[in-house]
Amino acid sequence: MELISMIFFSFCSIVILFLFPCLFKLFDSVRRTPPLPPGSLGWPYIGETFQLYSQNPNVFFASKVKRYGSIFKTHILGCPCVMISSPEAAKFVLVTRAHLFKPTFPASKEKMLGKQAIFFHQGDYHTKLRKLVLRAFMPEAIKNIVPDIESLAKDSIQSWEGRLITTFQEMKTYTFNVALLSIFGKDEVLYREDLKRCYYILEKGYNSMPINLPGTLFNKSMKARKELAQIVAKILSTRRQMKLDHTDLLASFMGNKEGLTDEQIADNIIGVIFAARDTTASVMTWILKYLGENPSVLQAVTEEQEAIIKSNSGDGEKAPSLSWADTKKMPITSRVIQETLRVASILSFTFREAVEDVEYQGYLIPKGWKVLPLFRNIHHSPEIFPDPEKFDPSRFEVAPKPNTFMPFGNGTHSCPGNELAKIEMLILLHHLTTKYRWSMVGSNSGIQYGPFALPQNVKANMEVEFTMNKERFAFVKWESSSSSSSSSSICFYYSASGDRLMA
Repeated sequence: MELISMIFFSFCSIVILFLFPCLFKLFDSVRRTPPLPPGSLGWPYIGETFQLYSQNPNVFFASKVKRYGSIFKTHILGCPCVMISSPEAAKFVLVTRAHLFKPTFPASKEKMLGKQAIFFHQGDYHTKLRKLVLRAFMPEAIKNIVPDIESLAKDSIQSWEGRLITTFQEMKTYTFNVALLSIFGKDEVLYREDLKRCYYILEKGYNSMPINLPGTLFNKSMKARKELAQIVAKILSTRRQMKLDHTDLLASFMGNKEGLTDEQIADNIIGVIFAARDTTASVMTWILKYLGENPSVLQAVTEEQEAIIKSNSGDGEKAPSLSWADTKKMPITSRVIQETLRVASILSFTFREAVEDVEYQGYLIPKGWKVLPLFRNIHHSPEIFPDPEKFDPSRFEVAPKPNTFMPFGNGTHSCPGNELAKIEMLILLHHLTTKYRWSMVGSNSGIQYGPFALPQNVKANMEVEFTMNKERFAFVKWESSSSSSSSSSICFYYSASGDRLMA
């Protein structure tokens, strides 16, 4: 009996000695696991989504930052999230530890754009695609299409004459046409109407529920997407038969060494149109608003643009087309674009997802949680940009500190088409400011979110008066509407004799 007791005691001792280090490591690991960031996850499943969308989203984020600091947790759109609002944290997620955070989008958007689009990937495939896109959007490539972009800008302005237009919608038409030009070159005019018809149906379903039943927005969008891919396939077939040299984005994708399938090419073309259109159109809408509200800034831009015309036209000759070199003589206009990008912050944040547990500043970001760098909060930080709500382009006379100004994102997933976007804005502003004068007549302080921030009138309408050169006048009217497609409208009426024509 005593022997059995000794054996049992010895066995227990060995087990305890063996398990103790394991248990110690387990408890030590639990003890050392960093806490989640401060904040609230709100109600089960819905989280704080209602609080976010029942008010100005920027107020929601600002109140959270004020209460919890530059890193906090929340739960929106069915996902637990960690929000970050400091330049250092944004750099950590988007640059230095970018491999730990993958891009993420709603499933419906991935299906509509195409699963092979550049936005949804990391690693070698993303690197290859990015090089191809950058090749088509390098300065050398953009230089060649400056006259064509200018032609599109002139056509856009002329198409506004004598009718009521919706500013954002017209800007979307302009940026859509520029996007097609950069993708298909001069061939785009052959396919523009078909591409526009399909894409305009497709975009209506971007934020719809992914319910693929007849009659739903999602179903209609997916049908349009299929037709869009068929049009691209037709263009690819035509190009392969003709065997002509091109320098556009499609040619970059079709390079023999790249080995992209037709499906991959179609997905990325649709993705580029998506990225190039609405954001730039939103910025242009805000620029018109800010220039109208700041006469001294408008005057400075106008004088800069008129100086370019004068230097190019010589002794009274007709001004030639703009060149790439001319766009480099627009520092004031460029600063207006920069300040608009900062104040409006069209891209308020971006989505990433932690691919593993990540520790940052003593807090745990669990695997699978969404991480949102809040660009707008950084752009509106008084510590970085004094008096941040004031529209002051002169602040960009000195370059901002690294990681404090990220209108096009940051890191390997930053927008590769930012130079093209700047050029198309500069060219349109050149013709707007040298052919028109305008001043605001009314208030326009509201903002609409859906999904990009857009100026919205607080009254039923707001008038803006334009005076054209050469004794010509224009009456311009901005209107707001409850629908997202008509948040800001402009109506131009012209009189060659100088008479003012009322709406």
